[in-house]
Amino acid sequence: MPQDKMAQDASGILRTAARVLDIESTAIACMRDNLPADLAPAVRCILASRGRVIVSGIGKSGHIGRKLAATLASTGTTAYFVHASEASHGDLGMITKDDVCILISNSGETRELSDLITYTRRFNIPLIGISSISDSTLMRQADLRLLLPGAPEACAIGMAPTTSTTLTLALGDALAVALMEQRAFKPEEFRNNHPGGKLGLQLAQVRQLMHETSALAAVAPDLPMTEVLIQMSEAGFGIACVVADGKVAGVISDGDLRRHIDRITDLTACEVATSNPKTVGPEMMAAQALGLMNESKINALIVVDADNAPIGLLRIHDCLKAGLV
Repeated sequence: MPQDKMAQDASGILRTAARVLDIESTAIACMRDNLPADLAPAVRCILASRGRVIVSGIGKSGHIGRKLAATLASTGTTAYFVHASEASHGDLGMITKDDVCILISNSGETRELSDLITYTRRFNIPLIGISSISDSTLMRQADLRLLLPGAPEACAIGMAPTTSTTLTLALGDALAVALMEQRAFKPEEFRNNHPGGKLGLQLAQVRQLMHETSALAAVAPDLPMTEVLIQMSEAGFGIACVVADGKVAGVISDGDLRRHIDRITDLTACEVATSNPKTVGPEMMAAQALGLMNESKINALIVVDADNAPIGLLRIHDCLKAGLV
């Protein structure tokens, strides 16, 4: 292909991409400025529910629905996706009177959702509809209506679900995050739902990577350095924790040893130690502790409990070995 033709094609592709993003971002901005009136009631309805959130949709709406159910489930709201066609063949039995249903259909006339709509009306199960047509079958039957703003699809023929699915995805995220904040969902709860992969690692706590107290050289302030050196060597971490009255009083690192090397055998632990060392609690995120070590230019942190008693040791090497960067 000639170079000028390739350049023209690239320019056209970029213009198309920019047009799509402009159309979709404009639609999201419109929805931001005109949020559905039933959004807050929908959040309160789900919070008051004793059961789960059931999400369903067909086609592209189904894909968005699966994502919404997954986001809800991982952020403190028990949810799962039910395929509308399977619901008509027995999976309706998975839905209880304590649940809340969210049905997604851009047109609001998706035939496959009819049995789900009927089931929720028959058993008085709260129904939240997401659609762009206010007088559609779905929205007329819904208890709460999350109406999407009228906006053109971003494709050239104006038919492929693009803007509509982007709006539904964004609205679902807004709903999930609002629920998350209303529940005061905590980082440790999020970590419990995401134990694997990079995300799980970033949410690991200090207690998961630290060495227990038994591996830590804990010495008394008046212990001669000749004895301290023996204990440091046995522990094998190149660090000793000076403990007075059960609390951390100082730390002895390789750097402290080098600073006193000329008379090290004549000194006691408290004379060599760095007093008031930086410490961390076991509940701190390991990534945060790693940042503290980098910022302070140190290689290890004593882990303490609420009474400042030593309970472990976290080294920068432990964080890096685990994959934290």
